[in-house]
Amino acid sequence: MKRMLVSLVYSACLLLWDVLATYTHMGALDPHAIAAQSYAQSRHNARPPLRTLNPTKTDSECRSRPLDLVFIIDSSRSVRPGEFEKVKIFLADMVDTLDVGAEGTRVAVVNYASTVKIEFLLKDHFNKLDLKKAISRVKPLAAGTMTGLAIKAAMTETFTEESGARPKARKMSKVAIIVTDGRPQDSVEEVSAAARGSGIEIYAVGVARADMNSLKQMASIPLEEHVVYVETYGVIEKLTSKFRQTLCEVKVEVIQDPCKCEARLAFQKQTQAALQQLTTKNIHSLNTIEALESMAGWG
Repeated sequence: MKRMLVSLVYSACLLLWDVLATYTHMGALDPHAIAAQSYAQSRHNARPPLRTLNPTKTDSECRSRPLDLVFIIDSSRSVRPGEFEKVKIFLADMVDTLDVGAEGTRVAVVNYASTVKIEFLLKDHFNKLDLKKAISRVKPLAAGTMTGLAIKAAMTETFTEESGARPKARKMSKVAIIVTDGRPQDSVEEVSAAARGSGIEIYAVGVARADMNSLKQMASIPLEEHVVYVETYGVIEKLTSKFRQTLCEVKVEVIQDPCKCEARLAFQKQTQAALQQLTTKNIHSLNTIEALESMAGWG
C-alpha cells in the first residue's frame, strides 16, 4: 500500500513538472509574454474581417431611374490584386442598389489596361445574381493605361442597340462610371467630348495617383458632381452611397391640370369680389352709425 502511494505521488510530480515546463516554454509565466500575447489578440480581434465579393448578398435598391450603365475599370499594373478586388466589390454593391432588369437598369463592364476587354454587354444579364457572378469572374489585364481607348470602346461597342442599349426614342439615361488610379497613356479629351455629345453622362472616379486634370477632361459638367477622388482603394466601397443618391434620385415633374387652374382662378376672383362687397357694406354701415351718433349728440 505504501509503495502504491509513493508511486502515485511520483507520477503526480512528473505530470506537474511537465505542465510547468510546457507553460514556461510558451512564455505563459512570463508577464511580458502574456502582455504581448494579449496585445496581439486584441489587434486581431479589432481588425475588420477581409471582405470578398459575395454574389448572393443583396441590398436595398432604387426604382426611380432606369439606366443603361457601363462601368469602365482600370486594371493596369498599378492596381494590385487586392485593390482590384475592392473595385469589383464596389461594382457589386452598385448593382445591389439599382433596380436591375430588362425594363429597369442594364449594366455592362469594360475592363482595360493597354488593351480593352468588354467583359459583358448591357443585353447579357438582367438579374443581380448573374451580374455579380459575372463581375466576380473579371480578371486584371496588367500593363498599360489606355483610358481613351476604353472610353471609345464603351461608346461604340456597349452603348449601342445591338449590345442592349435602349433606343434614343425611349430617352433612357446613359451613364458611364470610369474608375482609374493613374494617368492615361493616350488622349481622353476628344473621345470623352464625343461620348458626352452622344448623350452619355460620364462620372470619373480617381483613386490615389489618378491625374486630376484627366479626370476633369473625361467627366460631364458640373465637374463638382461628376469628378470623384478617393485616397485609397480601401475606401472606394463607400462611394456606393454617393452614387445611390445621385443615380436613384426621384425627379418629379409637376404638371398642372389646366381645368383645375381655371377653376381655382375663378374661385379666387369670386372670393375677392365677395370680400370687397362685404367691406363696402361694412364701411357704409359704419358711416351711417357715425352720422346718427353725431345727430343725437353722442359724438
